[in-house]
Amino acid sequence: MIAPDLLRILCCPETHQELRPAEATVVEALNARIAAGTLKNRAGQAVTEKLDEGLVRADGRFLYPVRRNIPVMLVDEAIPLAI
Repeated sequence: MIAPDLLRILCCPETHQELRPAEATVVEALNARIAAGTLKNRAGQAVTEKLDEGLVRADGRFLYPVRRNIPVMLVDEAIPLAI
């Protein structure tokens, strides 16, 4: 779980929107797509590593992965979400 103090200072590196923790159902659905080999990140590369958590941009369009309690705050690593 991302520490609340850290979450308060993190923002989307592209738009500077606030981030919120992804719901467990969203992470589970994305992990199922990773296992099936069908999930791609914003750069179009296949996502192969399971997500521990995710941070969703305020507009709900992208999720930044969290792996081993480290948020991956790179625009190309963001995972597009259906709105």
